[in-house]
Amino acid sequence: MSLRELVVLGTASQVPTRHRNHNGYLLRWDGQGVLFDPGEGTQRQMLRAGVAAHDIDRICITHFHGDHSLGLAGVIQRINLDQVPHPVTAHYPASGQRFFERLRYATAYRETVKLTEAPVAVDGILAATEAYTLDAYKLSHPVESYGYRLTEPDGRRILPERLAAHGIKGPDVGLIQREGVLNGVTLEEVSEVRRGQRFAFVMDTRLCDGVHALAEGADMLVIESTFLDEDVRLAADHGHLTAGQAAAVARDAGVRHLVLTHFSQRYSDPAEFERQARAAGFDGELSIAQDLMRVPLPKR
Repeated sequence: MSLRELVVLGTASQVPTRHRNHNGYLLRWDGQGVLFDPGEGTQRQMLRAGVAAHDIDRICITHFHGDHSLGLAGVIQRINLDQVPHPVTAHYPASGQRFFERLRYATAYRETVKLTEAPVAVDGILAATEAYTLDAYKLSHPVESYGYRLTEPDGRRILPERLAAHGIKGPDVGLIQREGVLNGVTLEEVSEVRRGQRFAFVMDTRLCDGVHALAEGADMLVIESTFLDEDVRLAADHGHLTAGQAAAVARDAGVRHLVLTHFSQRYSDPAEFERQARAAGFDGELSIAQDLMRVPLPKR
């Protein structure tokens, strides 16, 4: 059975707190793992969350501010120390190539794993696998920043009542799924399109076209809400979103499960983020991220 869940490693913004580590998020997608924005302390949070270096197949950095990337050095060295048996690919803004190289080679260590550097320079598809397509869209922040989106290929859902109407049962069900046709009956006649799951990851940004493009139709949207709505001007000045803005994006995009994260240390009551998100009209499933929580993707 496939496992698709978000493992939250850290939820703070620039300044960590007693209860919130710097950023870090692992998306488990069937047998693969995508690590987003490993901030300082990610290695230890991985240990606490039961995440191993072997779980990482791809690393996606949205931008090179410390709370989103300072843990990269330790994560890369841990991947090599543990001799992860598969290659790992790293995506990050191309304009930050010098920062990536400094972090990758911050100290001496023995390289044992193939790490492919795949910088992002324009919007579009970064990778296409059997399990998903990975896209990136530029965001609006004081330094170049990209958000990421995974899209599962569409499949088909078999409809038992249509099978019965055509007298198809037993081994013939598998046969028509494999061959696409059986005794003149096509697969399309006994099934319907099952839209692939969509996961979007949006970190530090103001409202912009990229935010809306990433969020559109997402089954799960992980999005920063650094500020509360009363500080909307401060959010715009620093290139961030408020809880209400993030929720309005999710509302308009038809998001099924909204995960708010990246909270400023100035706020002590997480419930206020939920209240403002609901006040913005988002009525889907809502999670206020906490360190070490696990959030399953909505069922297809």
